[in-house]
Amino acid sequence: MTDTQQQSIAIAVIGAGGKMGMRVSENLTGSAHRVAYSEVSPAGQERVRAAGREITPTEEAVVDADVVILAVPDLALGAVSAQVVPRMKAGAILLTLDPAAAYAGLLTTRDDVIQGVAHPCHPSIFLKRRTDEEYADTFGGIAAPQDVVAAIESDDDDKRAALEAVVRTVYSPVVDVHFVTIKQLAQLEPTLVETIACMIGDLLKEALDEAVNTMGVPEPAARAMLLGHTQVALANGLRGDNPFSDACLIAMDYGRESILKDDWKKIFQDDELDRVLARMLHLEQIQR
Repeated sequence: MTDTQQQSIAIAVIGAGGKMGMRVSENLTGSAHRVAYSEVSPAGQERVRAAGREITPTEEAVVDADVVILAVPDLALGAVSAQVVPRMKAGAILLTLDPAAAYAGLLTTRDDVIQGVAHPCHPSIFLKRRTDEEYADTFGGIAAPQDVVAAIESDDDDKRAALEAVVRTVYSPVVDVHFVTIKQLAQLEPTLVETIACMIGDLLKEALDEAVNTMGVPEPAARAMLLGHTQVALANGLRGDNPFSDACLIAMDYGRESILKDDWKKIFQDDELDRVLARMLHLEQIQR
């Protein structure tokens, strides 16, 4: 660990009373870093104070911060960054927790303010969990270790180390921090993990409902069969643990023919990424 990662960093959390703001703040509380918590909504302020943290006005919180974390919804990032960035000190890092707004160019920028993004990978399905707390922590940031993917628009090693130090704290416990470009992070989230993985997870739930409601299979039997085979399917497909049987491969081909479009891989193209991000951000189109 470098000296930058060990030293105390001045951090401002904007939106400290929201869902992600509370998660981020919980892990920062008690850390070596100097943290100011900002929240404008009365309900959010009540949550922050109930957690034993003091409220600092936004303009005061950001002025001396080395890292300003925008823990606000994507749709609010443009307006909030317009309020925050002009008040930040030169050389400070503006950290968002999702790449969509940064990639779409919705954030207010300054030549002397560094843009950073960091998104949690969440605990792996293949994580070796040892405690009840780790089993219960499916989201991450509490007990189960997870990786983080981050991006920073700076070649300064100290700035990168500072960002990593903050990221390792807010998403703790963290195994590895993988650095990519902002565009690559946007290609991972949403395309790889939301457009595909989360959609498949929701599709599995729909399939379970069909097995129960349409085919009449008892729910406990259908759920047990699906959960076990989902684990096997992911282990075989992603790790190559065991080969699929010949009969299973035939059924898998039938599934592809029946469910997937032939051109489904087009979602990895830049114009498709722009299209889904525009929909997510409620924009007519992405303009960069």
